[in-house]
Amino acid sequence: MTAAERAGRDRTPPHPDITTITLQQVLEALVDPVRRSIVRQLHTNHRDFACGSFDLPVSKSTATHHFHVLREAGLIRQYYAGTSRMNTLRLEEFDRAFPGFLPALLAQRDGEDDGDGDRDGG
Repeated sequence: MTAAERAGRDRTPPHPDITTITLQQVLEALVDPVRRSIVRQLHTNHRDFACGSFDLPVSKSTATHHFHVLREAGLIRQYYAGTSRMNTLRLEEFDRAFPGFLPALLAQRDGEDDGDGDRDGG
């Protein structure tokens, strides 16, 4: 293993074992429209994304928080490629723990949401 590979591996954040994740954790992670957007973008594009490559309406520090929540809920895996922290959807692992959940979620379209949780525009 090269020094660069070791350095990248040392910086990779810890990921929970998918068998220890509860449905409650998943639901709490996905209640936020920004986090659903991250999951949807990963799934739709079928490739890994660097944190800064997502189209998100939040600051960099807030995005970092959202990635952390998704990682702790077992939905994404993060790793380094050079200086970029990459994100990948843990679709196969997740589907073994919660069969059909992500495909059902991703098949749904988010309604128009202004961020206040009130979908009727009021």
